[in-house]
Amino acid sequence: MRLSRRTLDRLPQGVKKPDYDPARVTIGIVHLGIGAFHRAHQAVFTETILARDPSWGISGVSLRSPDTRDALQPQDGLYTLKIQDGESEQLQVIGSVVELLFAPEDPEAVLSRMADPATRVVSLTITEKGYCHNPATGTLDETHPDIVHDLEDPRQPRSAIGFIVEALARRATAGVAPFTLLSCDNLPSNGQVLNRVVTRFAELRDPALGKLARSVASPSTMVDRIVPATTDSDRDTIATALGLEDAWPIMTEPFRQWVIEDDFTLGRPAWEKAGAVFVDDVALFEMMKLRLLNGSHSTLAYLGYLAGAETVAEAMALPGMEPLIEGLMREEATPTLPPLQGFDLAAYRSDLLRRFRNPKLRHRTWQIAMDGSQKLPQRLLGTIRDRSMAGAGYERLALGVAAWMRYARGLDEAGNPIDVRDPHAARIAGLVRDIAEPEQIVDAYLTMRDVFDADLATSAPLRLALVKALTRLFEEGSAAILRAYAR
Repeated sequence: MRLSRRTLDRLPQGVKKPDYDPARVTIGIVHLGIGAFHRAHQAVFTETILARDPSWGISGVSLRSPDTRDALQPQDGLYTLKIQDGESEQLQVIGSVVELLFAPEDPEAVLSRMADPATRVVSLTITEKGYCHNPATGTLDETHPDIVHDLEDPRQPRSAIGFIVEALARRATAGVAPFTLLSCDNLPSNGQVLNRVVTRFAELRDPALGKLARSVASPSTMVDRIVPATTDSDRDTIATALGLEDAWPIMTEPFRQWVIEDDFTLGRPAWEKAGAVFVDDVALFEMMKLRLLNGSHSTLAYLGYLAGAETVAEAMALPGMEPLIEGLMREEATPTLPPLQGFDLAAYRSDLLRRFRNPKLRHRTWQIAMDGSQKLPQRLLGTIRDRSMAGAGYERLALGVAAWMRYARGLDEAGNPIDVRDPHAARIAGLVRDIAEPEQIVDAYLTMRDVFDADLATSAPLRLALVKALTRLFEEGSAAILRAYAR
């Protein structure tokens, strides 16, 4: 039998289930990008508060694939969350997602839901590439095919930006106040970036609409939880534990963190009751997470994949990997962070290393390696810029960038093809696939000004550091380089 509202009473003891009546939950949030991370993070925070206030149910919207809708709709939106580390595990059925929509199939249903006065928050986890922006500058990419389409046909949008602006226009026409926009993606000042691209898109449609968009509340956030992709083995394990089929359970770790700027015009869920932290300015927390966790994750993923490690835990077990990552965080990234009063950065770094070692989470290096051209400006290049301005070294950071260059070239160390998932994969292949010399490869990458800002692209010390690191990767291999960091 399938997990659903009708089968909740069949769950075995020990499996936590909703402490409210799912049938009484109404929709107050539309979430664009209903993927695994949202269902392990924001949906879980929301789950905690629905017994007190059932008006904050989630309408989950997929923008690219119907897979989540097809998996969860027959389950009334219910799914299992498995929280696990090396010592224990816990199963919980989540019921906060009460509607699932697939935007390309029925854009009108999505726009109607977003324009509904009951919708007070529109949140997003669409990954960096979903913002249709230039990652180096944070501005709208006005030549992006989806943006071009949505400007020509605003009532049939494809992009998240197009959906947001059309919904705001409909609400304005109906005399309904704008919703709050809540970005939950790993972008510096993500709320500001979202407001900037939404405002510019709206201005291109209509200056008056641009003025409205500029006034929309768009608080920045910092989110953190490690969420591997679900495997068929995970599905089998959950089915055995529940005695019910769950088409798309979620695996995650015990740790979770959500820091949010408290700027909501139409009210908000009491997420603080679930452990979220509301602050006036999230920028410092955001920078800390991007530079320590995300920068380390990307470095670990590229080097680990090249060394043959399938998962993060396997990569962490490679001789030299943990000292490399610990040194990157402590010696290179931490000195670029402003003081965080009352926050123990040393303890945070130790927690990250422990989380990376978690053997129960099969977080694939290939999964983390996706979309590197969109991620590196925030995760590694900004840190390099600050180190350079301070006259300090960045050997480990440069190695992480060089490992991306080696990986994104599309061939592993044995000459086998890599399935590179990146919005610029074809462009990168055209630039570097047939070049053999590290100097020429680095020079080709540095022409990508949407990745490397002009100051970085023309930096002789950075070029030298990247050439040195990439040369070593070709001549010695990633595993040998890592061993040099072993204590």
